[in-house]
Amino acid sequence: MLTQERRFTLSEIEDLNRLKLELIQLPPVDVGDYIADLPIDRRALTFRLLSKDQATAVFEYLEPDIREELIEALHDTQVCQIVEGMRPDDRAELFDELPAGVVKRLIRQLSPAERQATDLILGYSDGMAGRVMTTEYVQLREGLTVEEAIAKIRANDQDKETIYYAYVTDNNRKLVRVVSLRQLFFSLPTAYVRDIASDRVIKVRTEMPQEEVAMVMKRYDLLAVPVVDREDRLVGIVTIDDVMDILEEEATEDIQRMAGVASGDESSLSPPLEKLRNRLPWLLGVMGLYIGASSSISPFQNVIQKIPVLAVIMPLFSNTGGTVGIQAMTVTIRSIGVGEITPDDTLKVLKQELLAGLGTAVALGGTMILLALIWTKPEERWVALVAGAVMSTNTLVAVTLGTLLPIGFKRLNLDPALISGPLVTTMLDTIGFIMFLTLITISSSVFNVI
Repeated sequence: MLTQERRFTLSEIEDLNRLKLELIQLPPVDVGDYIADLPIDRRALTFRLLSKDQATAVFEYLEPDIREELIEALHDTQVCQIVEGMRPDDRAELFDELPAGVVKRLIRQLSPAERQATDLILGYSDGMAGRVMTTEYVQLREGLTVEEAIAKIRANDQDKETIYYAYVTDNNRKLVRVVSLRQLFFSLPTAYVRDIASDRVIKVRTEMPQEEVAMVMKRYDLLAVPVVDREDRLVGIVTIDDVMDILEEEATEDIQRMAGVASGDESSLSPPLEKLRNRLPWLLGVMGLYIGASSSISPFQNVIQKIPVLAVIMPLFSNTGGTVGIQAMTVTIRSIGVGEITPDDTLKVLKQELLAGLGTAVALGGTMILLALIWTKPEERWVALVAGAVMSTNTLVAVTLGTLLPIGFKRLNLDPALISGPLVTTMLDTIGFIMFLTLITISSSVFNVI
């Protein structure tokens, strides 16, 4: 790990040859962190010190803006060598981040084989298995012996993304079996691959969403999963390192969207203008929603004027109802995201949440009654009963909305994380205010307050 002390030591080195020797000893990810922290005018100079293989490995760990900066600063030959040496899936991800003009220039400089692999991946929709797969995998024929298979792997497959699994295909490239490196090493050299390979192949389609691919690999504890097209032909594999990136990306996106950050991929170091574009539309939208919530109070101004303690009680509906709704929504979205539940489990999930919500409603309603009894005058104690009843009801409404909204979005094939916390909170505020003030108005006429 690149410690702060180590960063300082490297920054003090003025001899470029010595700095080069120091950087060689560091893992690529640490070299990437070091270069990212350098002043802009020193990044390209330091990057040029790296060997071809190390430069390619380090380049894959750099942020998109730094990659683009280096591409513009480095000579075309060096850029071509770096891009050529990247894994096809990493190269496709890079091209997604660069301007179209730069991408066209880089694609023209690739070798025919690497250009074909990149075009294949870029031909699939973003967020699908085909877009995150790599075309570098170990492929075997059924008729090979174990000895021949191992010799083939040693001779031709040392640069593949992973060799832990080898995929057996027929003459039409259809995936028929899979064999692990362990099985090959511990089988007789004269045994045939078709006899030791398993025909129970866990595979995914190119059109499968990347989060579902991650769930498949997690469920079956796979280091890699083969990707096939509509004709069952093997076109690539998704590896465990890709899945780690997918899970991080999906978790980040869900958390940020629930908080009202539009892009779902904002960083703490993102430019101020990008932060403004991501956040301001949601904030203005929420402000519009709150205007609606505030407007729902307008018809009851006379009631609030006659019973001033209502202004003290009402904020509790806003804070508590929104929190209960967000709790239920967060748990539901997480369960959908990891595949624990589907829309078919709606009634089962709602039952569990309502049972838990019932206990919560009793506790919060009782607390509201006690607080209202403390704040109200003796002749207004009836307000406490109304407040407690509304708090309990609003809690059950919050649990219901927090559960049904994400499941409803999933049933419509929309991302459940699109339901932001501010949206749910505002909805519950409006419901709580209208319910409370309506009952207060009705009750006040009974008690001759107005």
